Order: sequence, then structure tokens, then C-alpha cells
Amino acid sequence: MRTSLLLLSALISFVMVASAANFNQDIDVTWGDGRGKILENGNLLTLTLDKFSGSGFQSKNQYLFGKIDMNIKLVPSNSAGTVTTYYLRSEGSTWDEIDFEFLGNLSGDPYTVHTNVYTQGKGDKEQQFYLWFDPTKDFHTYSLLWNPQRIIFSVDGTPLREFKNLESMGVAFPKSQPMRVYSSLWNADDWATRGGLVKTDWSQAPFTAAYRNYKADACVWSSGKSSCSSTSPSQNSWLSQELDITSQERLKWVQKNYMIYNYCTDTKRFPQGLPKECTAP
Repeated sequence: MRTSLLLLSALISFVMVASAANFNQDIDVTWGDGRGKILENGNLLTLTLDKFSGSGFQSKNQYLFGKIDMNIKLVPSNSAGTVTTYYLRSEGSTWDEIDFEFLGNLSGDPYTVHTNVYTQGKGDKEQQFYLWFDPTKDFHTYSLLWNPQRIIFSVDGTPLREFKNLESMGVAFPKSQPMRVYSSLWNADDWATRGGLVKTDWSQAPFTAAYRNYKADACVWSSGKSSCSSTSPSQNSWLSQELDITSQERLKWVQKNYMIYNYCTDTKRFPQGLPKECTAP
């Protein structure tokens, strides 16, 4: 009897915390006038961009901390001028945001993966990367880990970036505003590819990005309360997750070989001195 109760309790905790892999249940297509489609009984979602409009979706739930995974296959061939976004964002004019943006390019040239972190409406923390594979040939898993200590951006389990909570140094960190998951595909040819020099080739339209296996191991925020119990943090290992030695080495490898922009080294942009977090050990 006691074993049955423990199993039931664990199951209830899991259901409250984890949301997995059915777009019909977990996602609302919010704009695009039919250009965003949920297919295959909720297992596949596509966003489309044409000359008249892009499209986008958001999660039904809001979260305050979590690990969000999404399998994405980006726009193939000549995607110059297009931007596919995948991010967490709170509401209001002083919003928090954790950003993946995928900036398209001419056929054969690499996508740029743009990352940023906003707190209280202020960002300016951009890091950009190339990938070590073609993200248009197959689905790859893009993950955002957000806990009270750090934010980790990962691709297929390999970390690209870690943004630590350095409030002790006076650096703002998003930790009090619940956020939804958002994604969109839209035209940004005024800036997306080579600073706007390369425009969208509408003869290639419609452009389509595809999504599978959305998973939110996260604390659902509803009616001012979190679904995560402070008395059972072991059920939510991501709440205290950090990079182990192997992941730290992978992070160094990515940043050495694939990082193409880092605000923390842009002294021309910050002539009065680099942001505080850039000097942290």
C-alpha cells in the first residue's frame, strides 16, 4: 500500500512539472492566418513565411524556471533574410527574455545562432555562433535550461553558452517573472543577413521551419503559484543543474571554434568598460 502511494505521489508530481510532446495540448498557434499548422495528431508543427506574413506560436503554460527542449529543422536552401526564433519571455514593458534566434543565409552559407538574455526589459548581452552541422537537413534538439543559478543554451546536449546568476556583483538575473515559450518565423531582411545587405528572395517562398518533441520539464506558474514543491527538489534535478567537467570542456570547444560574436569582448561597443559579468571568473 505504501509503495503504491509513493508511486502515485511521484506520478502526480511528474504530471504537474513535466509537459511533453503534444502540440495540440501544449501550444497555441497565435498568428499567421493559417501559416502555422499542427499536424500528425499533434506530433509535428510547421511555421511558414511568405511575402504577406510569417507565423508564430506560444505555450499554453507559463513557467518560472525549467528545462525546455524542442526539436527544430530550420528553413532549408536560400533562407537569407528570414529569422526563426525560439525563446522564453514574460509579459509587460519590463520583461525578461531568454533568446535563441536563427538568422538565415544564402544556400551553402552557415546559419547564425543569435543568443541574448533580457532582464527587466534590458538585453545587450548578445553572443553569436555558427553550428558544426547543417541545421536544415534534420531535426536537432535546442534546449534552454533556466534555474535560479544559471541559464544554459544547448544544442543536442552540447552547451553553447552559460549565463550565471551574478546578482552578488550587481548583475540583474531573470528569476521573478514567469515566462511562456514562443517561436516565430518572420522576415527581417533589413538586418538579419550580413546586416541587411542580403535581402529575402521571395521566389524561394514559402519558407518553412518544422518542430517536434516539445518538452517542458518546468515549474508551471498558475494563479500566482508554482507547481514545483520546495520540499521535493530532487524530483526536479534541473533546478540545481550545472555544467559538469565534460560539459565545461564542450562549452570551451564551442566557444573557441564556433563563436563569432561576444559582447564581452566588444570594447568599441562599451568604451566606458565592459559589463560587470564579463569580468567574472
